[in-house]
Formats: sequence, C-alpha cells, structure tokens
Amino acid sequence: MTDRIVAADFLLTMEADDCVVTDGAVLVRDGRIAGIDTRNALISAHPAAEVKYLRDCLIMPGLVNAHMHSGLLRGTAEHLPVWDWLRLHINPMHRVLQPQEAEAASWLCYAESVLSGTTTLVDMWRFMDGSARAAEGIGNRLVAVPYVGEHPDYNYFDTLDDNERMIENWHGKANGRVGVWVGLEHLFYSDEAGQRRAIEMAKRHRTGFHTHCSEASIEAAEFETRYGKRAMFALDDLGFFETPMAMIAHAVWLDDGEIDLLARRSVSVAHNPVSNMKLASGIAPVEAMLAAGVAVGLGTDGEKENNNLDMFEEMKTASLLGKLRGLDAAALDSWKALRMGTIMGARAIGLDHEIGSLEVGKKADLIAVRTDTPRMTPLFGDGPYFNLQHNLVHAVRGSDVALTMIDGEIVVEGGELKTADLRALIDHARAVAPGLFARRAAYLAEHEHGSVQWTGPA
Repeated sequence: MTDRIVAADFLLTMEADDCVVTDGAVLVRDGRIAGIDTRNALISAHPAAEVKYLRDCLIMPGLVNAHMHSGLLRGTAEHLPVWDWLRLHINPMHRVLQPQEAEAASWLCYAESVLSGTTTLVDMWRFMDGSARAAEGIGNRLVAVPYVGEHPDYNYFDTLDDNERMIENWHGKANGRVGVWVGLEHLFYSDEAGQRRAIEMAKRHRTGFHTHCSEASIEAAEFETRYGKRAMFALDDLGFFETPMAMIAHAVWLDDGEIDLLARRSVSVAHNPVSNMKLASGIAPVEAMLAAGVAVGLGTDGEKENNNLDMFEEMKTASLLGKLRGLDAAALDSWKALRMGTIMGARAIGLDHEIGSLEVGKKADLIAVRTDTPRMTPLFGDGPYFNLQHNLVHAVRGSDVALTMIDGEIVVEGGELKTADLRALIDHARAVAPGLFARRAAYLAEHEHGSVQWTGPA
C-alpha cells in the first residue's frame, strides 16, 4: 500500500503535552501512523508518498463515543423522566423490534457518527449481527454490547446466549474493528444465575462488561432495599468488577466512597451529559471522578434521548454541565473535555494503546475539522490568544468535519460519506420505521401502563 501524508494547517495530537503542530502532517502506512511532523519535513523524508493537503483544516484524533444506542425513535419519546420513558416508550419498542429494523438503525446511526467525526462507538443494541455488518460496511470501529435481559420478566431483550454467540462470531472481525463485550441492560434486569453467567462469560472470553447504573436517584434506594448497600459496592461484591474491563454508563448518583471504589478497581465511566439533562436524571460528579483517577469517557446515549450523535456537542455540554454543577466557571475546561472525547474515552474502553491520540504506531483514526467557518473565527494556534481547544469544544459542530479516516481508510471526504449510499440508508430507515411504531402502538393499546420496569429481587 502506498504511503499517504495527510496534512493541514494545524495538527492536534492529544498526547500528554497537548501538542499542536502548525502546518502539521501525519504519515499513514498500512492503516497505522508511521510519522508525525511538519508537512514539509514529512514530504522531504518521504518523497514517494501520496500527499493530501487539507487547506483551512485542523487534524485531530477521531472521537470516541463511549455509550450509545442505535435506534429509530428520534423525536418520538419526549418529555418524560427516565423510568416512565423506559416503561412507555423504550421497553415496548424492544418487545416488538425486528432484526431488519435494528440493522437499519445501526447503518443510519453509524453513518451519522462518522460524518460528525466519531470513529469509535460503544453501541448497546439488539440483534447485533446487523450492527456488526453495518460497522463492517461503514468502516467505523465498534464495541458491540448486546442489550441483555436475563430475567423471566425481561424476556424481550437479547439473551446471554445471543451475547456469547456474538462474541464467538464477531469479536476481532472486520480487520479488528469490531469487538464484542458482555452487556446487561441493568443489574435489575438479570436474575442471580444470569449475573453469575455474565461475569463468567466476560472472564472466559477476556472481554469487557458494560451496564447502566446509578442513572436516576431512585436507584440508590432500590439498591439499599435489595442489597443493603449502594450500587457500586453491590456490583463489586457480586463480582462484576473482577471482569477484564468494566464500564458503567451514567454513574450520576455516586457518593465519594463509590468514586474511590471505581478508582481502586479501575472501573471506567461513560458520561452522557445531554441524555442526563433531557431525562432530568441529574448531573454526574465528573470532576470528582477525574480527580480520583477514574477514566471518564463521553457518550451521546441513544438518538431517542439526545436527539443526535454529535460528539462535539457532547464535549461542549459536558464542559458546561461541569461548570454548572460546581458553580465554577473554570471547571471541566476545554482540554479536559477534549481528552474525554478522545484519549480518555479510548482509555475508558481499553483501547488507548491503539486509538485516541495521534502517535506513531497507533491506528490511523483521525478527522479533519474545517477552520474556515464563522464558528472557528478567529483561530489562534499559538501565542497569547491561543484558542484552538476552546473553539473545538465550544464552537465546532459535527457538520464542520471535512474528513474522517479509520484504519487508514477514508470513510468521509468533503463532508460526504464514501462507504455507503447515505440517501439509501435514510430511505430504508424511513421505510421500516412505520411498521415498528404500528406494532408498538398495538402493544400499548393492550397494556396501557406499558412494560414492567422493575422486578422484585430474584
């Protein structure tokens, strides 16, 4: 394969020293980064390389979405707190969802993601053979986490049998871009046998474990009732933190003791600020988690609770929400938000040795952001008014992404998807969505209170 040099006006590496290279460039060879320097230096050292110079652009690592859900409910599940929202909208949808609809949702959501600069996704969804096919086709990096309910009252989710089959069939496929973790929708959605099997599966297959927890305040009281302790201590006692890697989605209602426990046990967190605001769940103690050494990545959550998958918007919201929680304008500054969206997000999912920063030897997962927009003007890449990081977090939108490269392959160029027909993906999603909504409406007509939300102790 021919060496390729990708160059732009600025290069943001997201290494430990927040390095910015003016007129910087990346040498890409066999899907990995083989060199980083100024454009002229790399061209002089590698005269045979193909050169792609992106004028009026900034190159940075691809963004990592540490928690999302594919879906087709955008704009149709609004103005409810999280547990009512689950009971009336989400669980009934899962009861009637069909594999072709789930796959259509993943193709659409992955396309939206790469178009807005996200190169790696942790997707908790159903019928995930279709999701893996979508990732293989679109070209994104995927951590697939099946939505598992291992309890008689939650038999409308995927099962641990489905999860294990996904691991056996897809883990490491698509040139290593697809990985599969063990998932539980929530601890309460599994009986004791299922909990033990989930832990055993993650250990035996040497993969990660992911679940929602401490998203809403009422969970803390329910954990006290069932286990006599707070949620993180219950998960630890049950053995979930003994898995090769564990990541908790949301973690809004943690106390200091739980935060210390996560740090000691090297458990990571996916922070979902837009979703937590929309569902009125609360404000996660992100600064305290970061100070304790917890790896906190950022997630959009699903299209139905966000209502988009724009990780630039997520970085801005995370920064603003951190300031609001502490009534401290200096809290969760732009560099912290950028790290959560890139290198720390990669660390949170155990891939920081491969992605999350632009370093020699890592995968060539990078994006180019336009700098010739009103949102990025004025832009100072050095000197006393240096504002590059602030503009990226507080001004840029996903639509400003000009190029997305994953594994050294260009999947978005000139703001256009190159690996699939976007119009066809949209048309297909529009075609299958009405059937899903009709079946859900029929279910709700027979069950006016929706689906059961909590079960009693197993």
